[in-house]
Amino acid sequence: MSDLDIRAAETGTTRVFDLDLPPEAVERFTTQAGTGEWPLQYALGADRLRQSFVEIIKIRDLGTMPLSAYLAEAHNVSGSDFEAARPRLDALRGHVVVLPAQAFDRTAQTLNPQAPLRHVGTFREAGASAQAAPLRSASARGSAADADPVAATPAKTSPLLRALAIVVLALIAGVALYLLATA
Repeated sequence: MSDLDIRAAETGTTRVFDLDLPPEAVERFTTQAGTGEWPLQYALGADRLRQSFVEIIKIRDLGTMPLSAYLAEAHNVSGSDFEAARPRLDALRGHVVVLPAQAFDRTAQTLNPQAPLRHVGTFREAGASAQAAPLRSASARGSAADADPVAATPAKTSPLLRALAIVVLALIAGVALYLLATA
């Protein structure tokens, strides 16, 4: 399979993978174990994956609704690539994995999907803006880079001054105790 590059700033995309497993093996494969083991993450080759954004769809549970209609409604997917893939999406059986951009937790990574996963397509959400590279010009860095680091650091109290303050406080406490004892 070919590699899929995920950018850290990616938004507005949804990736769909066919999951070629018997129904009884799907839950074990797609659920992260208490030990941290997660076969789905390993098969994707993902460095970071947020379980709360991973959607596993049992196509039979959609009833008469085609998968493409579900993706258009639930994930607001559209575009010419999506329209061309509708017949292929609607022909899928069993289970599919749907991963919106949020599933990758703004982490740049390269996916290398392995069996039992097969990448079906990457689709754009309607109205999603084009992806732009991060700004790298000097003006994009802001004025904080030019700030004087010494001025931003709080002044340190000298050890001698701290020792003197402790001695003065001890003397005041001693005088107060003496006055209380003699009164």
